[in-house]
Amino acid sequence: MEENLDLFKKIINKIGTNVDYVDIRAVEGNNTNILMKDGKIQEINTGLDIGARIRVLKNGAWGFAFTNDLKKLDEISETALKISNSLSGDVKLAENEIIKDKVKTSRKIPVSNVSIEDKKELISDANKAANIGNVVSTTISYSDSESQSVFLSSEGSSIIMDETRIGLFLNAAASSGDAIQFGHGSIGGSKGFEVLKEADIEKFGRKIGEKATRLLKAQSPPSGKFTIITDNDLTGVFIHEAVGHGVEADLILQNDSILKDKIGSKIGSEIVNIIDDPSYDGFGYYAYDGEGVKTRKNQIVKDGKLVSLLSSRESASKLNIKSSGNARSIVSDQPIVRMSNTYLEPGDMSFEELIEDINEGIYLKGSRGGQVDTGKGIFQFNAAESFKIENGEIKDPLRDVSLSGNILKTLNHVDALGSDFKLSVGFCGKSGQTAPVGDGGPHTRILEAMVGGSS
Repeated sequence: MEENLDLFKKIINKIGTNVDYVDIRAVEGNNTNILMKDGKIQEINTGLDIGARIRVLKNGAWGFAFTNDLKKLDEISETALKISNSLSGDVKLAENEIIKDKVKTSRKIPVSNVSIEDKKELISDANKAANIGNVVSTTISYSDSESQSVFLSSEGSSIIMDETRIGLFLNAAASSGDAIQFGHGSIGGSKGFEVLKEADIEKFGRKIGEKATRLLKAQSPPSGKFTIITDNDLTGVFIHEAVGHGVEADLILQNDSILKDKIGSKIGSEIVNIIDDPSYDGFGYYAYDGEGVKTRKNQIVKDGKLVSLLSSRESASKLNIKSSGNARSIVSDQPIVRMSNTYLEPGDMSFEELIEDINEGIYLKGSRGGQVDTGKGIFQFNAAESFKIENGEIKDPLRDVSLSGNILKTLNHVDALGSDFKLSVGFCGKSGQTAPVGDGGPHTRILEAMVGGSS
């Protein structure tokens, strides 16, 4: 892709004299996707992807065009120009420093150097480990990618990124004959094959199979308000869904967030500190966003106060702030405001200290989905697995436990934070687009949380 720099510069120079702004982003990459169902490989997709897009800003309106054929760049540049010429709007871009950089994701074992057979063997090991107890079915999805991208703008930025990402996702279903329960887990990162090779795959698979089996004997949960402990995964899901989406500047501008006009206001207890950090070593890592903005650690909430938002250059301009570097998309889509690695900062308590004063509570682990209304400020999540807490001890397992409530009230009821920290691996969907993200935090104690059963 780097060899096409002169071509990209030529097109920008040609178009740039007639518009307010233009940028080109092009990506070339190898990727592999493998799907195993019940120990049998169902699908293997591997190949080379290439594509380029051009954005033209004129008269406050975007012209956007994409192609899989670099020979058609001239053609799509004219298309983008025609689109912008036919429209008018109020788009302006927040200022951004001119960047000239070349970055490469660290990796010990390039995924392209690992054979399909070796990848299949690792997936098979995970499958065998998960098939224990009452497990009757497993589904494993493996994906990896290596890509080189180029970003050039009429402002003078020129950025080349060599990136890699890998993930393994396992689901196990256990049955007792009249009931079915599920276990789920994932491993991944923005590195090479070493992420999986250095992991304990047998332990990873076994824990998921054990979880699905354990849930078959779990009791139905009580309903009402309880002191709860959320594990790293569910803490992350809550922070991502209930807070992360609420601070996305495009939703703020659409009047679809309870956090609109809350900058500087207290939205949580004083121990709540929330970060979104694309530069952090997690599944949501990237060095520069889709608009060439250098990424950094963005503190969203500090000591319970909302202090910043996540933004693109366009949304930042409308809010008179600096872009946070959160404009993301695959190359064929227009970048929109997205989270990266979003987490609650840990505290200093051990797990034992978190639960020792709880006479009657619930420990919720993991997530199996839910929903959030950022405009109304309410949420509902379903925990993957839960346990009773009685007199400071973890007791009987519970199944189908839901957590619901008001976002701001729940944040203000965050009472204590564990000293542990974990960032999970996943994907976030928004406006028809999907982006790799990390979310997490410590074990978290929340007072007066509304708990109930879920189907």
